[in-house]
Amino acid sequence: MTATPFFIVSSGRSGTAMLHKALSAKPNVEMHHEYAVQITQPLAVKRYLGLMGEAQTRGLIGDTFGAAIHHSRARLWGDSSNKLSWLIPDLAALYPDARFVHLVRDGRKVTSSYFHKLGAENYDDHANAVMQAHYDGAAFPPPPEKPYWWPVPRRNDPMAEAFRSFDQFQRICWHWAEINREILDSLAALPAERTLFARLEDLTRSPSHVRELLRFLGLEYQDSDFAVFARPHNVNRPEDRLLTPLQRARFEATAGPMMARLGYADRAEYAVNY
Repeated sequence: MTATPFFIVSSGRSGTAMLHKALSAKPNVEMHHEYAVQITQPLAVKRYLGLMGEAQTRGLIGDTFGAAIHHSRARLWGDSSNKLSWLIPDLAALYPDARFVHLVRDGRKVTSSYFHKLGAENYDDHANAVMQAHYDGAAFPPPPEKPYWWPVPRRNDPMAEAFRSFDQFQRICWHWAEINREILDSLAALPAERTLFARLEDLTRSPSHVRELLRFLGLEYQDSDFAVFARPHNVNRPEDRLLTPLQRARFEATAGPMMARLGYADRAEYAVNY
């Protein structure tokens, strides 16, 4: 019997590793974190920017995820990955029984984490220039390494021109806002019973939200499940930095509307205790 797939989609730095750990502990679940990322990251960027069409994208997804899901011995097969956020319509069409969890976190915490903890791995000047040149028509594509494969705005994006003069932090702000816009718009096209919206802050503070998540996936809640959410995961540097006044102003200019859309507009910036 083929497993039923589900996908945790997010901006990244939002608790995907935590959900991977929590769901891996449940019986009859085969859980992954950024499954086949060396394939999905370039694929996601190419698909978002229109550099790869529907047929080729879905063929590659089928060859990659389809094989893993088909051969799984678990009842549920899941992947918790920000890369899949750009591929939701393709995944939904290929796997009509799949469910999607939109995992969000306060954008100020996400952008600070990306900027301070991943460093040159995301949106550094050189890699971003290579990606921008590729989108602009340069014949030689970026190398396959992860730092090169972060999307730039589409040509019709109102921020496309401004983005070219952004610094690394501003690019990360754009990414957080745009990837969440893409997720929201893609999931709005699906039946409500296939989607769940979850804030990381709620999952770490209230067992009822963890119970709702597990119920959505068809899993039984136990009191021990909430303990997994009590401390941060995937922390390569156990430190937390609040945004500087300049960063806060730049974040608000780029991502303020998305903060409101996700329900964070009136929430104070918080510190994480490791």
